Amino acid sequence: MTDNEISEKENINLDKSGEKDIKNDRAAAFFTKPLVVCIGAIICCILWGSAFPCVKIGYTLFSVDTTHVPSIILFAGLRFTLAGVLVIAFGCIQQKKFLLPKAKNWWCVLLVCLFQAVAQYIFFYIGLANVSGVKGSVLNGLGVFFTILFACFVFRTEKFNLIKFAGCVAGFGGVILVNLGGDFSFTFTMLGEGFVILSGLSAAFAAGLVKIFSKREDTAALCGWQFFIGGIILIIVGASCGGHVAPTGVGSYFMLIYLALISSVAFTLQGYLVKYNPISKVAVYKSTNPLFGAVFSAIILGESEQLLSYYTLIAIILVCLGIFIINKYGERSKKI
Repeated sequence: MTDNEISEKENINLDKSGEKDIKNDRAAAFFTKPLVVCIGAIICCILWGSAFPCVKIGYTLFSVDTTHVPSIILFAGLRFTLAGVLVIAFGCIQQKKFLLPKAKNWWCVLLVCLFQAVAQYIFFYIGLANVSGVKGSVLNGLGVFFTILFACFVFRTEKFNLIKFAGCVAGFGGVILVNLGGDFSFTFTMLGEGFVILSGLSAAFAAGLVKIFSKREDTAALCGWQFFIGGIILIIVGASCGGHVAPTGVGSYFMLIYLALISSVAFTLQGYLVKYNPISKVAVYKSTNPLFGAVFSAIILGESEQLLSYYTLIAIILVCLGIFIINKYGERSKKI
C-alpha cells in the first residue's frame, strides 16, 4: 500500500469518526433539552402505568392461569421477545444496517438482560398476579428509590445525604401505608407484594447498568438484544416447566403487541434519556408512574374504590413527594 493510499484511508477513518462525533453531539443536544426530558419521561411513565391493568387483561385474553408460575413466565417471554424484535427492527431501519452489539460488549447485553428482561419481569409478572393493579403500581414506585440508592452506593454517580434520606423515608412510608388496607390490617406476601418490590430492585440495577454501558454500546442494540435474549430465556423456562397460553381471539394479539410496544418504546426511550442525563434528572418524573398505574387500574379494571380510598391516595402522595424531594433538593449527579 502506497503512502497516498494509507493517507487516504486515514482521512476516511477520520471523516467517519468526525461524523460519529457530530451525531453524538446532536443526540446529546436533543436529549438534554428540559422539554424533551420532561415529555420523554412522562411518555415512559404513561406507558408503564398502563402496563399494570393491561398485563392483567392479557392474562385473561391468553387464558393464563395466574396460579401457575410457568404459564406466567411463558406469557412474559412472548411479550419481551416481540419487544426485542421491534427495537432491533427499528434500529436496523434507523441505521440502515443489521443491528448487532460489538463482540466485546455482548457481556454487557447479557448482564442487563439478567436484571431487566429476566429477573425484573419474573418478579413483576408473578407479583402482579397476586396483588391488585392499584397496589402493584404504588409498590412498583419504590423502584425509583432503589435507583437513587444504587446510584449513590453501588455505581457511585451521586452522593447520599439527609435530604435524600428524608425522601426515602417518605417513599417507604407510602409503601407501608398502601399495605395497611382499608381496615388497617397489614397484608404482605412474598409472591405478591414482595415480588413487586424485588421487581423494582432489579429494574433499578438495570437502569444503572444501562447508564454505564450505553457509553460503550449503541442504546438500541443494548436494549433490543437484551429484550430478545431475555424473552427467549423466559419462553424456554416457562415452556419446559409446563407453561401454557391460549389466545382467545384477535384481540389477544393486539394486546400482546401493545404490551411489547410498552417495553420496547419505554425502556429504549429511557435508555437514551439516562445516557445523556444524570439518572436523578430522569427519575424525578417517575414520581408520576405509580399515579398513572393507579389511575389506569381504576379506569380499566374498575378498582376505583381502592384508588379513591384515603390511605391509597395518601400513599401515592407520599411516594411522589419522596421522589420529588430527592431530585429537587438532593445533590446533583457526578459525571461518570
